[in-house]
Amino acid sequence: MLTNEIYKGWSGMKASEYKAYKGIRKESLRDNMTDIEVILTDLGEIVTRDIATNEHPQGFKENMKVATRGGQVANDARISYEQATKKSAISNKNALNYQYKDENKQIENK
Repeated sequence: MLTNEIYKGWSGMKASEYKAYKGIRKESLRDNMTDIEVILTDLGEIVTRDIATNEHPQGFKENMKVATRGGQVANDARISYEQATKKSAISNKNALNYQYKDENKQIENK
């Protein structure tokens, strides 16, 4: 739940929505992220951890608020990256570069 909040904070999508956007099913979302997507996820998680270490949130609601703040810091970094590079930090490409051959969940490496 907290990871979803971090993903939503910087990408606007929960993990399940992000996986669907990338066209992956059971595979690891993180393994299929571009370098910048991994960095933004890591940044959100690290900021969330550091805020929690400093503020000692109690209970689910307080921890969700901290995760939201961590995701927002990653979103700020995303916006800065996109302004500097003139390209989106969010990609529908999967980093492992495979496609499903058919609906039987077989994958084909390219």
